[in-house]
Amino acid sequence: MDRTVTGIERTFQTDEIIVSKTDTTGRITYANDVFIGISGYTTAEVLGQPHSMIRHPDMPRAVFKLLWDRLALGHEVFAYVVNRCKNGDHYWVLAHVTPNLDSDGKTIGYHSCRRVPKRSAVETMSGLYASLRQVEAENERKAGLEKSSAMLMEAVTSLGFTSYDRFVLSLGR
Repeated sequence: MDRTVTGIERTFQTDEIIVSKTDTTGRITYANDVFIGISGYTTAEVLGQPHSMIRHPDMPRAVFKLLWDRLALGHEVFAYVVNRCKNGDHYWVLAHVTPNLDSDGKTIGYHSCRRVPKRSAVETMSGLYASLRQVEAENERKAGLEKSSAMLMEAVTSLGFTSYDRFVLSLGR
């Protein structure tokens, strides 16, 4: 897969919501027209593919670890995410990811709704994420993830928040 990065940011309308659903392994089972439009992929290209196909290299692994850890516990997650389009452009979102449960309460997949974030939130998160990526890059893979995860939680608690979600929501949308 081509991993070109153009440095060009795309946006979508504030009244639009990007929606996707995945199975429990993170493979896309549904993508709405807004997802298709901004990502530059076709529906056929995304269905069955790992959601990480739109992962931008500017996203620190620590944020995804936090996301997957919280989802594994059955919690919803709010996160600022920069995604990569098919052609290498990027777009920022405020994501709300929730487990999709069957009638017995078992997780059968995940549902994500993404909205346009405030510009000030993107600027705040860009700086934090750059610091996290630097820690990840300067260390061996596992140690980098552990150090950046600790750094993320230190940043959140130093600002007086008890969780990443509360920090994210304090920045608004």
